[in-house]
Amino acid sequence: MNWTLEVVVVPVSDVDRAKTFYAERLGFTVDHDTRVGDEVRIVQLTPPGSGCSVVIGKGFVENMPPGSLRGLQLVVPDIHKAHAELAGRGVEVGEIQVLGESPTPMPDPLDNVGFFFFSDPDGNGWAVQQISDRG
Repeated sequence: MNWTLEVVVVPVSDVDRAKTFYAERLGFTVDHDTRVGDEVRIVQLTPPGSGCSVVIGKGFVENMPPGSLRGLQLVVPDIHKAHAELAGRGVEVGEIQVLGESPTPMPDPLDNVGFFFFSDPDGNGWAVQQISDRG
């Protein structure tokens, strides 16, 4: 049996501000923006090429303070291109870092060990990792 992770809830304080950040700054696709009355709103966004989406909203994440999520990770085939793209869209990205050594030779020396980090407007922490060959 396959088990797939499809959605991760990201706690935010301002749904519209977060939606703009994820859609316009990060380039995520807005899958839907659903309101259930005045108290519940669910916005699902998906990174390009991803099988997993993020959900932001209100009325369903009260036990998760905005900005409390850490360790969200995106994987890209070219970390330099991804870094330049996000910086060009106004995202405050950290410098590209090499974290550790790859246990086996890789097509690119940054594969598996090349990272940069950024946060959304609430402080939820994201990492971007390079893996150029999933072969």
